[in-house]
Amino acid sequence: MKLFRHGKSGEEKPGAVVNGEHIDVSKFGEDYDEAFFEKDGINRLQKWLTSHFDQCEKLGNIKRFGPAIKRPSKIVCVGLNYSDHAIETGAKVPEEPVLFFKSTTAICGPNDDVVIPKTSKKTDWEVELAVVIAKKTSYVDEKDANDHIAGFMLHNDYSERAFQIERSGQWVKGKSCDTFAPIGPYFVTPDEISDINKLRLWLTVNGKIMQDGNTSNLIFKIPFIVHYISQFMTLLPGDIISTGTPAGVGLGQKPEPFYLKAGDVVELGIDGLGSSKQKLVSWEKN
Repeated sequence: MKLFRHGKSGEEKPGAVVNGEHIDVSKFGEDYDEAFFEKDGINRLQKWLTSHFDQCEKLGNIKRFGPAIKRPSKIVCVGLNYSDHAIETGAKVPEEPVLFFKSTTAICGPNDDVVIPKTSKKTDWEVELAVVIAKKTSYVDEKDANDHIAGFMLHNDYSERAFQIERSGQWVKGKSCDTFAPIGPYFVTPDEISDINKLRLWLTVNGKIMQDGNTSNLIFKIPFIVHYISQFMTLLPGDIISTGTPAGVGLGQKPEPFYLKAGDVVELGIDGLGSSKQKLVSWEKN
């Protein structure tokens, strides 16, 4: 299935793509949250649609896509998971996955404006494949990990490099600013993806290609990542794992890094998961 959420921020409604049509599935009575995944919502929604499709509103031009998943309990990210990205940043290729959290308050819609944080000088981009967890996952074996995956999404793991690298402590400070996690437009189930290990990831800044990678170059593959993380924490239904970014981030540019400024436009996409577009805006006091 290919699912999405649409509508004003905070008022999103669930939708689905059926036979190429975007339809509203609000009458199903559930949103794409932890309870939905925990109670086998994908299969239940599929069955419901077989007899209720004609009752669903067909959507024309969607004014706003919301975050494809509602309020996950956590976003766990894997750092330096493409060897070319590790090399461009001057980091050692990790022997084990590098893990960090990204605050769920960073989540926004895939095409929403991204706010450059107050005092930020080094806001950066990172196109990433995100994994959504299907059921409670703890100490899962690698061979069983795929059974715990509900599907996949596009994620731009925005990063403030000065906060992340120069302000001491863990990376989370540079990863969790408001609007730093645009997710979607779609949540896509595994059956819709021919080979998760052969997907192109790309990103442009103001129309110029900056990142052009492939999931075939992941250092740690997705089943291993799910297995590995589950050794340290329980993953809940709807939780997000962001699997890393390929080379081409602002931090790695030669002869010197450059970063995003107000007015810049970032576009990105992954094969089978759609594309998104964000305009950078300056922080303003509410």
